[in-house]
Amino acid sequence: MKPTSVASALLLAGFGGFAVLLAWRSLPWPLIHDVALMHYVAWRIADGAVPYRDLFDMNQPGTYLVHLAVLRTLGGSDLAWRVFDLAWLAATAGVIAVFAMPWGRVAAAAGALVFVTYHLAGGAWQAGQRDFLLCLFLLLGALGVARWLERGGVLRLLWSGAALGAGITVKPHAALFAGALAAVVAVAAARACSLATAAGATAVFVAAAAVAPLVVLGWLVAVGGLAAWRDVVAGYLIPLYARLGRTSSWSVYRWHAWIPIAVGVFVSLGGAARRRGAGARHLVAALGLAYGLAHYVVQGKGWEYHLYPLAAFAAVLVAAELPVALAARRRLVAGALVASLVAALVLLGAKGLEAGPATWWWDRERTVRTLEADLRARLAPGDTVQVLDTTEGGIHALFRLGVREPTRFLYDFHFFHDEDAPVVRALRAEFIRDLDARPPRMIVLFERGWPAGGYERVERFPALAERLRERYELAATRPAYRLYAKRHDP
Repeated sequence: MKPTSVASALLLAGFGGFAVLLAWRSLPWPLIHDVALMHYVAWRIADGAVPYRDLFDMNQPGTYLVHLAVLRTLGGSDLAWRVFDLAWLAATAGVIAVFAMPWGRVAAAAGALVFVTYHLAGGAWQAGQRDFLLCLFLLLGALGVARWLERGGVLRLLWSGAALGAGITVKPHAALFAGALAAVVAVAAARACSLATAAGATAVFVAAAAVAPLVVLGWLVAVGGLAAWRDVVAGYLIPLYARLGRTSSWSVYRWHAWIPIAVGVFVSLGGAARRRGAGARHLVAALGLAYGLAHYVVQGKGWEYHLYPLAAFAAVLVAAELPVALAARRRLVAGALVASLVAALVLLGAKGLEAGPATWWWDRERTVRTLEADLRARLAPGDTVQVLDTTEGGIHALFRLGVREPTRFLYDFHFFHDEDAPVVRALRAEFIRDLDARPPRMIVLFERGWPAGGYERVERFPALAERLRERYELAATRPAYRLYAKRHDP
């Protein structure tokens, strides 16, 4: 066996063993951050609440349906979410392997293992993030179009478009990738056949992509949430939330791991182009890379999990040229790819070993348990609690207790930015109106605001500050929050 072949075999063994280790170490991960919020929304929907009308949130309906399916099949425990997250990861890695298989088994295995390691190295707060869920739909869509370009067959366009449509219901940004693939279908069909054939093939693909969004919109119409969804998207999400928190779009935790991955992708694409071996899969995967970059930049938040689509298509390509280079004895290309994969393993490994025992999410878990105990001791059946929080654990505690809020507001950051904007003033007025109409037994004010601010942020909302002073009294102060109880409440 040649040295490069030995190196690639050892590399795959290293990636595989480390992926298994990270997966095992991830089993105790707690359910935290955004997942707990979406679980609460799904639980409320299952209990009869109408999304957007009764629950003010910026996420799209497909996300709620995924969480609702998990709650109904696996339950709401931490372990249930770990099972789901690992199963979704296995499915996504499987599609990466299938996509890369025509380039060789080494390329397929390396791509799948790179993505698995990338995900597990991110830690508990990346588990089940919406952008991670989206990757499976994007890859299925890409795989279907690539196979259609290679072999034809309208059925491939149907399931490819349907997968992308499902992704659009989770993150509408996926429509950009669907549009790019639709253009590829149109151009390829026109070159191979005729304009009429191109129009027909493109129509099939676009129609299939429209199915899931139309079904979800139909569901919103049926439950009475369509108008509220439109108001949230057009009135708040696009004009205000989309530009909130834009501190540094390129601030990525431990970005060094991207350097060897980028080198591997560049060498693979460059090597295929140089030997004129680039085919349909290279084209589609390169479009996926471009979309992944746009997906991150357009959202502009600088959050690590927005890089998932880019990571998925980078994983497809990172070792694509390695089997050919090994077979053709192109030692420079093979050595560069092996070296980039070794470096990626080392850097992702360091990140994973650091993230596994990270204290901040265990601190968050302790905060949730403490608040849960505080509220359980003070609540009677049917009582409500209003949480003033974003992702620090307040909604998670309500989910565990099965306690509702008296308003539709899951978070409080809506009230503390663009305070002169008519939509924010209207949200504030609605919040105060609902608090007055249905006063909660307890109000929980978390210290940390988003994107900035502490306890003092309440003073920028005079009507809320006045009600806290006059109608509630401080019942407890914990390291992360203050608990207010209704005055003169029997």
